[in-house]
Amino acid sequence: MMSFDPPELHRGQLFVFEGIDRCGKSTQCENLKSALEGVGRTVVLYSFPNRDTAIGSVIDKYLKKEIDLPDQAIHLLFTANRWETMKDIQKMLLNGVTVIMDRYAYSGICYSVAKGTLSLLWCKAPDRGIIKPDCIFFLDLSPLKANRRAGFGEERYEVIEFQEKVRDQFLKIKDNSWKKCRSLKVDGTGGRGKLRRQETNPYEGDD
Repeated sequence: MMSFDPPELHRGQLFVFEGIDRCGKSTQCENLKSALEGVGRTVVLYSFPNRDTAIGSVIDKYLKKEIDLPDQAIHLLFTANRWETMKDIQKMLLNGVTVIMDRYAYSGICYSVAKGTLSLLWCKAPDRGIIKPDCIFFLDLSPLKANRRAGFGEERYEVIEFQEKVRDQFLKIKDNSWKKCRSLKVDGTGGRGKLRRQETNPYEGDD
């Protein structure tokens, strides 16, 4: 079992939470942040899309169904939204800061491929060269259960049938593309206390 002790050269670690909408990523990111800060780690939390940038404001309007964009265009905007923070994230990691991400490139790929209009290869290409995470948490929650959570349905992608397709893509990309990552599949239906214990020991049971 591995701990969160800083790796050699004191480089910060990058942790990513992925999953469908309303699966509990934001809550678990905050829980992990609090747990790490409690043991003296400096932690920064990012949430994608970052709606505070110029690119993010366009994405926000798209998700709120205020504007329509071609699938290719919105995919590239999501990618650009991540790239515009890469230098800051790299600097923090080199300075020993732990970075937690609520969504990353994997969401961008899975949501776009789930639409059925873009290929996996095309969707992966713009993210080539981004910083690779040290650990990925996949919160696997049924869209039927996510549908019962507060706020589901407020944004463009929050449709049960589409979320089923997104979940399928996450399961596929995890099998095919995450083999080089230390990844942990976390059961999003479990109680908060249980999930939090798994987070603070992320490599437990992960061979």
